[in-house]
Amino acid sequence: MTWRKVQSARSCHSCAMPTSSCHDLEQLLQASPLRTVGANAVLVHKGQLPQEALFLEHGTLVAGVLTANPSAPTGPGPALHEMDQQWMTLVGPDWVDLSSVVLGLPACVDVIAQTSVQVRVIARSALLQLLQSQGQVAYAVLHQVARTHRKQTEQALSRLVKDAEARCAEWLLQHARETAQGSAVELQQRKRQIAAQLGIAPETFSRVLRHLRDQHLIAGSGRLVELVDVGGLRLLAGV
Repeated sequence: MTWRKVQSARSCHSCAMPTSSCHDLEQLLQASPLRTVGANAVLVHKGQLPQEALFLEHGTLVAGVLTANPSAPTGPGPALHEMDQQWMTLVGPDWVDLSSVVLGLPACVDVIAQTSVQVRVIARSALLQLLQSQGQVAYAVLHQVARTHRKQTEQALSRLVKDAEARCAEWLLQHARETAQGSAVELQQRKRQIAAQLGIAPETFSRVLRHLRDQHLIAGSGRLVELVDVGGLRLLAGV
């Protein structure tokens, strides 16, 4: 469940809560510290219990599953974090993984800053106290919405992991052309750009290509990818 705050007017007509409740929420946000975080910083770690609620004022966040090992930076500074599986993009103003906060469950996604962002940091206990003050029925509805959203997120992430190979296989089939040796795909774009089209990290795309080579479905390690087993790729892609 998300309450969108209109930055200019901060009006309550876009909010599902009563006017007085929106005013209370606005006061809580204003009283909470505003933190500026640089790009590539991790704001939420998958598997950790949230002790605070985050409200994104400005900037863009990416939610998904981080790669196990961050990339080494080309210069001085922290390592670069990459999403192994990207679930969604959040643009402020918006709440960050509110379902985990409401349910008191470990975060099911990692969240990193795509740009420099400003977030309000609200104590979880203070937010829950405000939500519970709206009455048992309203809080019960919110709790159920949060549970449903959490389940949908977990299922979607699971599908992303399982479907990476299928999506890559389908992409290869769609971009194949006939050569003297058979079907092949010329990688005219950078792997990072192709991975973005597929909604996966560049590392995941490279790993899937290696796996397809190990299965003898494709061959070649340069910009020309030979489709050795077109039937096998179609079976994998489900087309």
